[in-house]
Amino acid sequence: MVAGLAFIATAIATLFANATAVRWSRTRAPHQGAWTVALALFALASAALATGASTGWDEGTFRAFYLLGAVINVPWLALGTVYLLLGVKTGNRVRAGLLVFTGLGIGVMLATPIHGVIAPDKIPVGKDHLDALPRALAGIGSGVGAAVIVVGAIYSVVRLLRARDAPGRGRLAAANALIAIGTLVLSSGGLTQGFVGQDEAFALSLATGIAVIYAGFLVADGASRRRVPVADESHAA
Repeated sequence: MVAGLAFIATAIATLFANATAVRWSRTRAPHQGAWTVALALFALASAALATGASTGWDEGTFRAFYLLGAVINVPWLALGTVYLLLGVKTGNRVRAGLLVFTGLGIGVMLATPIHGVIAPDKIPVGKDHLDALPRALAGIGSGVGAAVIVVGAIYSVVRLLRARDAPGRGRLAAANALIAIGTLVLSSGGLTQGFVGQDEAFALSLATGIAVIYAGFLVADGASRRRVPVADESHAA
């Protein structure tokens, strides 16, 4: 079941990444580029999860899964929100810092020792096998990134609902709400795995969370196809 859910999450993330990549190639909008990177990372993390669940976990699959899924994934998704709400200048500064953070995360996960024996039939948990530094990077990356996405989505919803004359405001508000809910579902999966240890619940949260975020993207895209002005569309975080 875990492998099947991971394959579903991989497929959804790949479709989502392709959709944002197509839009970025047409518009060169920086938030679309950030989303494309984030979703590609999510697809790779889900593929690592599917590989570990189907063929057995080892140090390689664990390092890849933890790096791509826990450390650097959510910050790149949050970068899209920063671009949308704070503009290109601020977004570029955040991106420069994020590139340093990503490089640090890659280096740490390649070099950090793995403690204990990784059970081949259970998703490894960071607190059981990693030192404090990689776990701190995961907490900072995922925690701060999720907070940016959720706060940005709530702010966008409030702005849209106050703009009573904005075309398509209902659809865009719904899109922001779905993106925030999907991010919370993804975050809850990490808590479930870390404290409860239920692999099926964790995999289900990944598949459900990315599906909800993808639904938010489709709703926002549908609003833009109804000739919503670009200024309004940019509120979808």
